[in-house]
Amino acid sequence: MREKLVKTARAEGLSIKQSYEHVGRRLLMQSSRYAHARQMKRARACTRKLKTQLGRIVREIERQIELPSTELAKLLETAHRIHLQQRHDKNKIPEGFPNWVTVYSYFAKWSAADQDGTSVLERALKKSVGEARAKLGRNAMTSFLIVDAQSVKNTDSAEQKGYDAGKKVSGIKRHIAVDTQGMPHAVAVTTADVTDRNGALVAIDRCKPNLELVESVLVDGGYTGQPFADSVMEQLKATVQVVKRNELHTFVVLPKRWIVERSFAWLEKCRRLWKNCERKLNTSLQMIHLAFLRLLLKRS
Repeated sequence: MREKLVKTARAEGLSIKQSYEHVGRRLLMQSSRYAHARQMKRARACTRKLKTQLGRIVREIERQIELPSTELAKLLETAHRIHLQQRHDKNKIPEGFPNWVTVYSYFAKWSAADQDGTSVLERALKKSVGEARAKLGRNAMTSFLIVDAQSVKNTDSAEQKGYDAGKKVSGIKRHIAVDTQGMPHAVAVTTADVTDRNGALVAIDRCKPNLELVESVLVDGGYTGQPFADSVMEQLKATVQVVKRNELHTFVVLPKRWIVERSFAWLEKCRRLWKNCERKLNTSLQMIHLAFLRLLLKRS
């Protein structure tokens, strides 16, 4: 918000003496790290400093101009709301959106599963993935999948959680299967105590109609085992390739494995997904669909 406000003000010929560009980025990074480490007192202190910097820039702009342009006026109004809002304030939806009840009612309808167990958001994501692959001259359905899982900590509002002893994380686990472009073809969300192998089978079973052409599945050492390979062969008629780091005898980027890690990085750019903030597992799943859908729509 601060960067956009400064950029717009300077584009209109205003002089901003202090933009807090470097200091603001450092504070934002520190706030995220403190929050991730559950050092909430320090995280809130960083947030207060960021709000102070935003308030100074707003006052500097208002001193120089009496009638701002439409774009600058909207930014100033949003900045005022951010600067004045408190920790427990409700209805923090930005200006221009309907009432939060209306917004949530549409989200609930789009998140509900139909007779096939597929939501509107998931159907929209599958359609967008197919169109994106068609633009690249590929078939809408992939023949090669890269599968991985990510354990994510829960917030206090979550109803369901499990403990991943390997990662030492109490929360949920996201299972995704992507193609060579990093686009998702199967997604599932389980509690963290579900193993990577079982979670991958859940994701494959959920999206089986969309995986009819898959011939090969690439996984890491966490998916080792003949039972998993047999289950994949039974569901998809596909073979499983396991890439183990200990067989490479040195530190190298695992072949093709970095693609699915990049997809997880795309998800973490969405602030709502840095932890599991949702009460229900289905809501967490739909948020992942929304994040990928937003990414594909921006590319189109």
